[in-house]
Amino acid sequence: MFEKINHALVRKYDGETLVIQPWGENSFRVRASYGEFEKSDWALLAPKQTETSITIKEKTAEIVNGKIKAILQQTGQMTIYNQKGEVLLQESEHTYQLKYGGRELTPKVGSSDYQLTLRLESDPNEKLFGMGQYQQTLMNLKGCQLELTHRNSQISVPFVLSNLGYGFLWNNPAIGRANFNLNITEWSAQSTKQLDYWITAGDTPAEIEEAYANATGKVPMMPEYAMGFWQSKLRYQTQDELLSIAREYKKRGLPLSVIVIDFFHWTNQGDWKFDSKYWPDPKAMVEELNELGIELMVSVWPTVQTESENYQEMTEKGYLLKTDRGIGTQFNFLGSNKLFDPTNPEARSYLWKKIKRNYYDYGIKIFWLDEAEPEMSVYDHDIYRYHIGPSLQYGNLYPLNYSRTFYDGMAEEGQENIINLVRAAWAGSQRYGALVWSGDIPSSFESLNKQVRAGLNMAIAGIPWWTTDIGGFHGGDPTDPSFRECMVRWFQYGAFSPVFRVHGDRSPMQEPIGTTGGGQCHSGADNEVWSYGEEAYPIFEKFMNIREQLKPYIKEIMKEAHEKGTPPMRPLFYDFPEDNQAWDVDDQYLFGHAILVAPVLNEGDRSRTVYLPQGAEWKNAYTSEVHQGGQSILVDAPLEQIPLFIKNNAELNVNFE
Repeated sequence: MFEKINHALVRKYDGETLVIQPWGENSFRVRASYGEFEKSDWALLAPKQTETSITIKEKTAEIVNGKIKAILQQTGQMTIYNQKGEVLLQESEHTYQLKYGGRELTPKVGSSDYQLTLRLESDPNEKLFGMGQYQQTLMNLKGCQLELTHRNSQISVPFVLSNLGYGFLWNNPAIGRANFNLNITEWSAQSTKQLDYWITAGDTPAEIEEAYANATGKVPMMPEYAMGFWQSKLRYQTQDELLSIAREYKKRGLPLSVIVIDFFHWTNQGDWKFDSKYWPDPKAMVEELNELGIELMVSVWPTVQTESENYQEMTEKGYLLKTDRGIGTQFNFLGSNKLFDPTNPEARSYLWKKIKRNYYDYGIKIFWLDEAEPEMSVYDHDIYRYHIGPSLQYGNLYPLNYSRTFYDGMAEEGQENIINLVRAAWAGSQRYGALVWSGDIPSSFESLNKQVRAGLNMAIAGIPWWTTDIGGFHGGDPTDPSFRECMVRWFQYGAFSPVFRVHGDRSPMQEPIGTTGGGQCHSGADNEVWSYGEEAYPIFEKFMNIREQLKPYIKEIMKEAHEKGTPPMRPLFYDFPEDNQAWDVDDQYLFGHAILVAPVLNEGDRSRTVYLPQGAEWKNAYTSEVHQGGQSILVDAPLEQIPLFIKNNAELNVNFE
């Protein structure tokens, strides 16, 4: 029944093979199947060998890897412990009281596939964080049900960190659900071939997060230009318009690092090239921007219009997502489209060659990978099929492989410190230079509240590079006093985010300037820092300059992300796990090791309560008043200030006044 095979503990019973193997320090990978295991490691990288002990007895077997231990009963039930003998996870036991067992691979009639459920006993007082990005005000996920799939502004990165001292990765790209109920934790997949998860034990959140980064990969070193201010709007419609904005920033002496060309600068979707009518000389444009010290980012969509010059060839070669039944069109936007299939290595190579010829060779070194979920007209995963297999089983891999398409191509060209903006991610996307943003969200204080929590859970889910559309995407009139206040508060928050980037579809709409190609799509109202009135402008300028002064510090914290997997933006409990109250604070965060940020999240507020974690002294960045940690204080927050506190009088060389 029990076997030791190489360094793994194996149980075979009634057709099921269960394998528990060491996968990095203090970590296990657990798999179960009624057939051959899939060859891919999915999110995981090959592990370093660790010292492991396996003991097999008549009715039990155990495997120990550093701080983590798993014990298997004769019945097949598994319990995982830490080095203190505390239970981290325990599979539910099947009983006659209608209590279902822990591992349940149910055959799907007429196929070789299975419906999968994993049930784990639950501590009702447990606190859980991570899992990617869900548009809700809850940061502690205990009690939440989460859909394991991507949508615009919803990102499934199925890694969860527990205050009980473990991290758990659902290493399965199938469409499914996670239920973190008070009485049971349940993970499920609608269609799959095997159970596959990874678990690590650690004494601190940092130890757990670093183990996860070692297991799934770390971000590259962020290039210095990406640490500054990024300007974007929906959408600069011509080359002349974009260059005029860049020149105006420099004329005003405002620091600008990146400017963006958004969608429909192209001829047809899937041509992946500039419409020369509106963008006549991309090479000269890039050269002028570079002379101004500005990098150009260009939007790329995975949609391929039926009228595209590449549609027929990509169809013939099998480079597009397939629809098993129903209408072949997968996305409708200014044309009928199918989707590029990044699970096909040949398709990835094909797309990169187009990108290189039509963008990269002009000197464009950063791309905006939009629609990366991918966005579909109908999210019925049972009708779609990728090169790798059915979408129900592999659909969550799409954004990871979309990022990989560009990362591999850019790396092959010798580029280092690769970063690309992408609208979705999965576990491991970070190793492909993915900078994730929170999608097309509303322009409101309510939405800003949600982004603060979403960003912190994305950080814990192992995605260190994350950002938002400052001001939100949908709506917002730059002449409206209410929205101007929202914009100011969001801008202040953005200055202390991993990437400081303004974007949005502002009102009123600007009409299209043509009827074909890049002219047929509308644009939004002005969205530059001088677009929001005389009161807002000096506040924007102030925080742009603060961001510039922070660059040495930002470089330091980005190096930690690159080398250790430490998220630059993180919850208070990450650095203060012994402070029980820190685990309950969800509207503040640490930006690096030295700055506590408390965003103003409600219209009209000119003060707010701030909790200062126990175990440090905290200096008000504006008044220099020092407070002992372990207390909540009421802090002034006039419109021109976001509450900031400096830990233990750290030397930042920044003028916050």
